[in-house]
Amino acid sequence: MLVWAMMGVLGLLALAVIFVLPSVVERYELPFTPKPEVAEIAAPVSTAPATGVSPFEEAQRARARQEAQEVLASLLEKQEALEGLAVSQWAELRYQAALEAARQGDEAYRTQAFDEATRRYRAADDGLTALQGQIPKVYSDAMQQARQALQNGDAETASSKFTLALAVQPGDADAQAGLKRAQALSPVLGLLDEAEDLRAAGNLNEALSRAQQAVALDGAHAGAQTLVRDLRTQIADNAFTAVMSEGFTALQAGDSEAAIAKFEQALRMRPGSTQAEEAITQTRDQLAVAQINANRSSAEAFVTAEQWEDAVKAYDAALAIDANLVFALEGRDYAGKRLQLDRLLQSAIDQPERLSDTAVYEQAVQIYYTGRNIADAGPRLQGQLDSLENVLNRAQVPVEVTLTSDNVTEVTLYQVGVLGKFSQQVVSLKPGKYVAVGTRPGYRDVRTEFEVGFDNRSAPVTVACTEEIVAVNRR
Repeated sequence: MLVWAMMGVLGLLALAVIFVLPSVVERYELPFTPKPEVAEIAAPVSTAPATGVSPFEEAQRARARQEAQEVLASLLEKQEALEGLAVSQWAELRYQAALEAARQGDEAYRTQAFDEATRRYRAADDGLTALQGQIPKVYSDAMQQARQALQNGDAETASSKFTLALAVQPGDADAQAGLKRAQALSPVLGLLDEAEDLRAAGNLNEALSRAQQAVALDGAHAGAQTLVRDLRTQIADNAFTAVMSEGFTALQAGDSEAAIAKFEQALRMRPGSTQAEEAITQTRDQLAVAQINANRSSAEAFVTAEQWEDAVKAYDAALAIDANLVFALEGRDYAGKRLQLDRLLQSAIDQPERLSDTAVYEQAVQIYYTGRNIADAGPRLQGQLDSLENVLNRAQVPVEVTLTSDNVTEVTLYQVGVLGKFSQQVVSLKPGKYVAVGTRPGYRDVRTEFEVGFDNRSAPVTVACTEEIVAVNRR
């Protein structure tokens, strides 16, 4: 009974292989070639005994068919994935070779040579697996070729390779950005050509505008970035050169201040510029030399004119520029001494009354001889010396002065002595200023200042105490 039961199970399994699995295969078979409507395959002529295929053999055949179906399922899955990655664009021959192996598997499968079908299917599946392993390299090669094409200005190749990279790596950000750049490459190159033409024509600002438009389309384009930098540098250089030229033009015209202003403007445009700094230094040196020469000329003119105060100022102005100028140091010293002498001479001439004082008189005489010892005295000094000589001579001629009093006032004349009490007294005094003081017991003292002129005449002088001091009662 057990044997008959096993035989029944094997029979059912054989029927399933024959009638159920073909419907499953229909779902997995590759559409390698159009499937014609075929008549049901007749059972092959069997050399087996008349009793037919044994259940064991049928089970083995079913197992082989199932294995072929499993390999076929893997193959179909890989085929679908690869077709979604545009495999025909990057591995057409190898892909077709794999498909051919699969078709051969189909042929073997149709003849129920399942082991051969499995071998063919597995060969096709291995080929597709190898193609899948090539995807990272295909992507990297496509990206490298696309970027090189961008650098070479080949927009078509760049677009094709970035598109391929996107096909094998859908949604890849680098490939998307690259494709966008490739699509903008032709307009970018056109703008750059226009910019170069404008640059050659000397229209740098318009050239810069075109280059900036190119950068706006593709901010990563090295050529566009370089051109923008170069144009900006050239525009700045031209502006700097123009301002420097204006400065040198002003310098040649003798306008040192305007030249310095232009050079300083250039230095602000290009901080640290050696050319601008040297131009400023050179111009300031030239300006200083010109100012020194102008001050020297002025000082010498003032010396000739005996305008000593102005001469001193001119020498001081030169020394303010360069404190080590020998001519200015020596000239300042001489002009300063002459200014001092000039002032002393003029003071003695303008105030002859002070000569009544012996010390003042002796000082005036010394000043006079100092001036006389100067060789080549100018008109001003000569005139001062003649005037002072006259004043000194007249200062020695006494003038009679009449003093009146009241016989009760004690009179003292400063610079002369005590005159005592008198009603009238004549004294001989040299021209100058004098002070007479009167004292009297019980009366307020008096002080009288008077001047003896150089005209040999003097008004009478009264010295008398007339204001009585009233005593105040004390309790």
